[in-house]
Amino acid sequence: MGLLGQAVVMFVVTNVDDIVLLALFFGQAAGGRGAVLRVVAGQYLGFVGILAASIVGALGAGLLPAPVIPYLGLLPLLLGLRAGWQAWRERRSGGADDEPEVPGGGPTVVAVAAVTFANGGDNIGVYVPVFAGAGTTGLIVYTVVFLLLVGVWCVLGRYFATRPLIARALARWGHVVLPVVLIGIGLLILVEGGAFGL
Repeated sequence: MGLLGQAVVMFVVTNVDDIVLLALFFGQAAGGRGAVLRVVAGQYLGFVGILAASIVGALGAGLLPAPVIPYLGLLPLLLGLRAGWQAWRERRSGGADDEPEVPGGGPTVVAVAAVTFANGGDNIGVYVPVFAGAGTTGLIVYTVVFLLLVGVWCVLGRYFATRPLIARALARWGHVVLPVVLIGIGLLILVEGGAFGL
C-alpha cells in the first residue's frame, strides 16, 4: 500500500467515531441559519488543532506531553454535562430557553472544535510517531489527505443527519444522545489514558 493509501486508512481508522458526532451536530444544526457551516468550520478547526499538535510533536517540540493527552477527555465530558443540563432545563421550562446559545440555533464553532480536538487526543498519539518518520513529502501527503477527508466526513455526517429515519430519531432523541455520547467519549478518553489514576 502506498503512502496515499496509508494516509486514507489511518484517517478512517482513527476518526470513525467522528461520523456519529458529526451526525449529532448536524442534527442539532437542522433548520438553523449558518449552523451547518458552523459545524463544518468547527470540525476543521478542531482537526487542524490535532494536526498542528501532531506535527509539532513529531518535530520534537513536545507541545502536548503524553501524560497531558488523557486530560483532553475533560472537554467532551464538560460539554456533555453542559448539553445535558441545557436539555433538562429546556424540557423543564417547556421548551423555552432563556438564553439561546447561538443565533439561528445549533452548536457553536468552538463547541464542535473543542469536541473534535478532545476526541482526537488519542489520534495525536498515533500521528506523532508516523509523522516523525514520514519526512517532509510524507507529512505534506498526510496533511492534504487528512484535510480532504475531513470534508468527506462532514458530507457523510450531514448525509446521515438528513436521512428521514435518522433525522427523525435525531430530532426526537438528539438532545439526549449528544450529551450521553459526549460524556461517554470524555470518560473513555480519561479512563483509557489513566487520567486521575483511573
